Amino acid sequence: MSSGLYVPKHVREENAEKAKVASLSDAYVKPEEVVLDPSKLSDEQIDRLPRPQGWRVLILPYAGPKVSKGGIHMPDSVTDTQTRATVVGYVLEVGGDAYADKDKFPNGAWCKKGDWIIYGRYAGARFKIEGGELRLLNDDEILAVIDKPDDILHV
Repeated sequence: MSSGLYVPKHVREENAEKAKVASLSDAYVKPEEVVLDPSKLSDEQIDRLPRPQGWRVLILPYAGPKVSKGGIHMPDSVTDTQTRATVVGYVLEVGGDAYADKDKFPNGAWCKKGDWIIYGRYAGARFKIEGGELRLLNDDEILAVIDKPDDILHV
């Protein structure tokens, strides 16, 4: 029996695809597209970055999308605010003494170079370099390791 509601074919197909989603990771249309892709940093850029000393960890804060899900382009002031307020970052480098204290870290390091992590909103020292902002955190200010930065909602 027909409900009398006419729905375009593309809407029916889209809703059928959404119904098939089994887990959160399956809901991403293009999981390989990350707004921040640290692999695009050249060796020269990495060599110019500050090298964390002691128990410090160098983080590149995640910059959220510059275009909303609805297609609205965000002004630079909004993305700058999001970058400052984010609690997600990419580990660029780990200092030589980070996680070396076996009493404090009996299970080993909490993160390593190349991990996406969550840290406290006001943790670490923020500083700007050409092209963006970095943070230096203490090794014990890392709260969690995550798979994808987009899994965490941005304010």
